Amino acid sequence: MSIRLPGADGGLRVHTPRPVPAPVVTVTGGGPLRSRTLFAAAHVVADPFADPHASAVDWDATLAFRRHLWSHGLGVAEAMDTAQRGMGLDWTAAAELIRRSAAEARSAGGAIACGVGTDQLTGPAPLGAVRRAYEEQLAIVEGTGAQPIVMASRALAAIARGPEEYLDVYDGLLRQSGGRVILHWLGPMFDPALEGYWGSTDLSAATDVFLDVVAAHPDKVDGVKISLLDAGREIALRRRLPAGVRCYTGDDFHYPELIAGDEQGFSHALLGVLDPLGPVAADAVRALDAGGPGDGASGPSALAGVRAPGSGAGVRAFRARLDPTVPLARHLFEPPTRYYKTGVVLLAWLAGRQRHFAMVGGLQSARSLPHLARAYELADEQGLFPDPALAEHRMRTLLGMYGVDA
Repeated sequence: MSIRLPGADGGLRVHTPRPVPAPVVTVTGGGPLRSRTLFAAAHVVADPFADPHASAVDWDATLAFRRHLWSHGLGVAEAMDTAQRGMGLDWTAAAELIRRSAAEARSAGGAIACGVGTDQLTGPAPLGAVRRAYEEQLAIVEGTGAQPIVMASRALAAIARGPEEYLDVYDGLLRQSGGRVILHWLGPMFDPALEGYWGSTDLSAATDVFLDVVAAHPDKVDGVKISLLDAGREIALRRRLPAGVRCYTGDDFHYPELIAGDEQGFSHALLGVLDPLGPVAADAVRALDAGGPGDGASGPSALAGVRAPGSGAGVRAFRARLDPTVPLARHLFEPPTRYYKTGVVLLAWLAGRQRHFAMVGGLQSARSLPHLARAYELADEQGLFPDPALAEHRMRTLLGMYGVDA
């Protein structure tokens, strides 16, 4: 059986779906990941019967998806941009998401880290209000027992007049944190409102400010999450981190090479692309765990993201598993990058992990039908659908709604 998929040129091409999924997609368990820490930034499942602008969430389906990620050994990065923070999910709903997911993590024994931002501010705000907003969200996340991820703030980007105000706000917040946080630098390709974050549009100057924040409080920073889609810049930054501070890649274009690392270090991961790729990525890290010397797995050096020289069989097996997924990731995150969430939710629906393709804020309409068809095709080629026949049926249904005779 084949299916006809629309292209950007208006034509149809024939795709023959895989008869069976990749074996790893249907296998759970296997113990914790050892050599790398992977956090999947997870999407939310909307309530399809609610006003799409009401931040209404299907809590049962949303939490079930998190249990799916935990079952494969991944951590969950909760209430991040993948969950439509700032793109349909308001702070009231995000706070409830944090509370529910943190409670579910305790029950499931899963790792969880949650976004701390300032999105309760709905308009222009002075610097003091930005500080208080950050502090309010930090208290809520720490109160649930989850690890905080201090997200970049649109409100701070709008009001800060230079690097000194970023340093001041982050200094106060880190002094108040009860434990170690992850600092998150989200580039303007993910959110145009964050252009010039850290007080400069010059990324080298901004990097210096960011590292000054880390250097002032290395005991309070577990790691930094870099989402700039620039592998060379991430590697250079990674090599400048203080001992004991991890680098979590947020690069959805170059993640295999960044996680594998080199003779001077490696990145852990906190990625939106791990939402659809969770089982494959976990399998790849287990291959790395099973490799020989040079695959860098334990002790203080692993905490800091440093490993012994050498490629190792584990690295080769890791890359063999994860490299083929890059074309799908690059497609999902193609410009406008911020709309990658639409493809992520499409794949969750096609995989049978939710019963509809509706999104908070109506964001399911943010990508074209040819884009969605290509996402289906690439994911099917990777064997990501536990039930390929169900995925094909649902894709046909979607195409039919657009008038395509598949």
